[in-house]
Amino acid sequence: MKTDTISKDTIQSLIRTALDMRGRAYTPYSRYTVGAALLAKSGTVYTGCNVENAAFTPSTCAERTAFSKAVSEGDREFTAIAIVGGHEGAASEGFAPPCGVCRQVMAEFCEADSFIIILAKSEDEYRVFTLGELLPSAFGLDASPEKKPV
Repeated sequence: MKTDTISKDTIQSLIRTALDMRGRAYTPYSRYTVGAALLAKSGTVYTGCNVENAAFTPSTCAERTAFSKAVSEGDREFTAIAIVGGHEGAASEGFAPPCGVCRQVMAEFCEADSFIIILAKSEDEYRVFTLGELLPSAFGLDASPEKKPV
């Protein structure tokens, strides 16, 4: 766990925000609600919740919702994200780690060794990881010289 770059107060504030966002999730199919709070280096917090769709593929995870909102507002540098999840109407029983697609989206914008991912059940029960710990050897622009943007 890497917590020396982010204060406990900041962690708990992000968790509170993610818990609030979990209550806004639209999950008529799985009934599994997820909330996320993404802290940009600018200090702005972007929020997200999962939004399901009957066709499933168009469904969006809470983490990707928060990243999309941030990027659409011009922020592209991030410090941390708090993620909480659980069955609708129940307290979080376990941690809700980001799916592989969300981890790859994080890798697009965040440094593996410094971006903090907070998985929480509550403000007082959480685990802290770096992106690199949850997604070692991520695919990215540096994977091939041909992939670098012009």
